[in-house]
Amino acid sequence: MKKFVLQKEEPRKRPEDYSIPYAELLNQQQMDAVFHEKGPALVVAGAGTGKTRTLVHRVARLVESGINPSNILLLTFTRRAAKEMLRRASNILDERCKQVQGGTFHFYCSMLLHRYSDAIGYPSNFTIIDTADALEVIQFVRTQLNLHKKKKRFPNKNTLLNMISTSKNKHLDLRIVLLEEYPQFLEQEEKIIQVAEAYQEYKEKNFVMDFDDLLINTRDLLAKNDDIRIKIASRNEYVMVDEFQDTNKLQAELTELFSSVHGNIMAVGDDAQSIYSFRGADHQNIMDFPERFKGTKLIKLEENYRSTPQILQVANNLLKQANFKFDKELYSNNKEGELPALVQSSSEHDQSRFITQALLQLREQGKELNEMAVLFRNGRDSFDLEVELNRKNIPFVKYGGQKFTEAAHIKDVLAHVRVLVNPMDTIAWNRVLMLLDGIGPKTAQDLFEWIQLAKNPYQLDLSDTTSKSYIDQLKELSKLLVDIKENDRSVSKVIELIVNYYRDFCKDRYDDYPKRLKDLEAFVNVSESFLSLPKMLEELALDPITATAVDTEQKTKEEAPLILSTIHSAKGLEWKHVFIIQCLDGIIPSAYSVEDEEQLDEELRLLYVAATRAEEMLYFSYPVLAQSAYGDYFTQPSRFITEMNEELVEEWKLIEEEQQQQLDEGDQKQLPG
Repeated sequence: MKKFVLQKEEPRKRPEDYSIPYAELLNQQQMDAVFHEKGPALVVAGAGTGKTRTLVHRVARLVESGINPSNILLLTFTRRAAKEMLRRASNILDERCKQVQGGTFHFYCSMLLHRYSDAIGYPSNFTIIDTADALEVIQFVRTQLNLHKKKKRFPNKNTLLNMISTSKNKHLDLRIVLLEEYPQFLEQEEKIIQVAEAYQEYKEKNFVMDFDDLLINTRDLLAKNDDIRIKIASRNEYVMVDEFQDTNKLQAELTELFSSVHGNIMAVGDDAQSIYSFRGADHQNIMDFPERFKGTKLIKLEENYRSTPQILQVANNLLKQANFKFDKELYSNNKEGELPALVQSSSEHDQSRFITQALLQLREQGKELNEMAVLFRNGRDSFDLEVELNRKNIPFVKYGGQKFTEAAHIKDVLAHVRVLVNPMDTIAWNRVLMLLDGIGPKTAQDLFEWIQLAKNPYQLDLSDTTSKSYIDQLKELSKLLVDIKENDRSVSKVIELIVNYYRDFCKDRYDDYPKRLKDLEAFVNVSESFLSLPKMLEELALDPITATAVDTEQKTKEEAPLILSTIHSAKGLEWKHVFIIQCLDGIIPSAYSVEDEEQLDEELRLLYVAATRAEEMLYFSYPVLAQSAYGDYFTQPSRFITEMNEELVEEWKLIEEEQQQQLDEGDQKQLPG
């Protein structure tokens, strides 16, 4: 017998063994993350330190080293982010990188639940409801329980949904949530629990899930079915989670379950940018990662590529004031810049005058408006400024508006799609039927009871509840739905048919129907990119379109606008010049946080996030006098900026033009170019 000896293959671990010149493209800290092999790792990535670049190169490096791309799981907080990372990895290496499993927790969980729906007692065609739909369900069950007419103050549907969601995301009994966050409703505890139970019962009965259910049901699926967990986790040879500081308790548990076979988990994030506790994000997740995953390698990314050293000195000063943090020091090899400005104005209106005039001066120096941003703690903090910007004809856009798919006219069209995908979706039927003249909640409920038992649920004109007053409308609706169900058409053709049917309803309901009809036309075009109706519903629920087509179209024809944004909405973005307004105690930090050390830390992190958005110049501003219902009062500057000395920030004095005429021209402070 002949022998053929197979030589042992040495794993390629050195950068020089790879085709991509990693050592030329990355700094040493990034290299440590990219070439981390086995076991858990936590990459604490300071603001502007190339976090995405590091993740992209790690994906490419793993694929190049021979790992099957479909055995790599990349979890991000938007599907867009995952797609962009995999696109960049493909450009660096090759198309194999696009085979990596990438998406949000909710998207990945949805995929698993559709695949293993039998194990949780759901049909594979269950539908996902977004927040607006969830609110409709809450209102529906509240009305069913006759709680909408209570004499005592009872929480509205938004508050009820927040209570239920907080309870799920934070792993807290609903009673604890009431006690800690809504004590004013404690006497209604029994009724609130009744609503929560009825809401859950409704979803299970109608085969729908909200966003929280996607996480909870996946956690339960994997925790209770070892065979399924092992099958899924075996495939996930390498797991990477971006923005780990923004995960909630459920997502931290899921991270552990997804990586439970191989243990090769890498979390990337910045504890100093954990600012979403109001959404259920738990800062403790990133702090406890080394404890949860024993043997964790801690890697810190500290070289900042975005900001000037002067801006980073201010950012580091803010971080030093925090109590709960990983110690790190941001540094930069960028060229030196101006000291950040500390601008005190006599009033909020003078603050607005300063901002608008500074913006105009910067524009004269060649800066584009969209290279500048004004950031604030709360949406109302910019009201006075918005008036002044309008007065000066400075175009601006304010971040944080309504999502395209949350607009009423889009939801009306999508409701028709939802009943086609899942005929047991009560809320969708309710929306579709209530468009018709003569049909109110009672008739809609009667029709739905008929639908549940009908041989063909779309042949509504055959129902025994029909009335002459709306029979013709029901025939028209039935014709549309039956026609779509019986004919194999593209998604965009289906949307076009529904939009044509809906057009008259839109005209009757909305004063601004021309704009809404343009949106609907744009929606027909958007729908061309989807392969099936269920897939479209799922993707629009998990990753909504953020702006109306009409708004986008208008903006492209004008000068690119200035950005106004809450700090929460500005995270992940950057501009050359950043103005942070209303830097007052009671605003940042919020008056509600000053008694709680953890909340105060989050407010500090919020200011850190705002400061690190700036590339070239940073401005903190605040008014000395503020107004309330009781008259003017003297303010206190934010305690976070009073900690900064003249080596970190430079005070700017605002002088009226008349006063300036009495001063030497050379003493006037010029804005840095």
